[in-house]
Amino acid sequence: MDHPRGAHGAHEMGSSVSYLDTIGAVLFIGWAVAMWLAVVVLAYANRGPVRPWLYRTAVGVIGLGVIGQIGHFQEHVTQAAYWVANPYSPAWMTPWADSLARGMGQVDPSKPALGMEILHLTGNFIFLAGLVGIVQITRRAVGSLASRKWARMGVWMQGIHGVEHVVLTVSVALGASRAIGLSTWFGAIDPGPALVTYRVWWHFVANLIGTAILAISLYHLWKERRAVKAGYEVSLESGAAESEPERVPARSAAQEAAAPEPTLAGRS
Repeated sequence: MDHPRGAHGAHEMGSSVSYLDTIGAVLFIGWAVAMWLAVVVLAYANRGPVRPWLYRTAVGVIGLGVIGQIGHFQEHVTQAAYWVANPYSPAWMTPWADSLARGMGQVDPSKPALGMEILHLTGNFIFLAGLVGIVQITRRAVGSLASRKWARMGVWMQGIHGVEHVVLTVSVALGASRAIGLSTWFGAIDPGPALVTYRVWWHFVANLIGTAILAISLYHLWKERRAVKAGYEVSLESGAAESEPERVPARSAAQEAAAPEPTLAGRS
């Protein structure tokens, strides 16, 4: 949200930033970076033979993405609820989100809204990584899976939403007086209740749809979990069979007894 100076104390230029704010911001950004490093590793490793850690890593990425989106979506829910109770007030953030935004805002303290934009950008990319994780974990499954179809739909939608947040963040970082993007009508709406209303509900609806797509994809992934896991198990079994040396079957005792005794050459 856009927070006019003086309207939200946590984003004032002179507001103090605690050690906890800084640690929280570093850990949250590290969370997003670690997830995307895992996504890159999964995408590359899935092109070759299966490895035992591939399935577990994909499950971990999905789980972290779900946890991140639960926190992200509840932030938009509380913002919308606050707007319902206070439609003419400046946009509001929960204390924990406010703390993270203060920590991230240290990148450039002269831009009070930058920390909040970085926070929402990071949250959206954590969500996007979770959706990509579903696409990756279903990659080896045979046939058309509903979970993969819904996850791909979510990746496209959340990817577009992520680009919106990139534009909002970059515009503030480059010195725009307010964030410029589709959710601010490209800066054409003046700061005030109209802009707050438009942006609060724009992002709430976008996250509501994205979260619903994630939930549907997870529902189908649970139903199709045996087919998904079978793809990894079959690959592991076939790989083990190819690498196992050929074994000569053991001869039974009867076969050994029936075998003729070898004779020396020239013996009568």
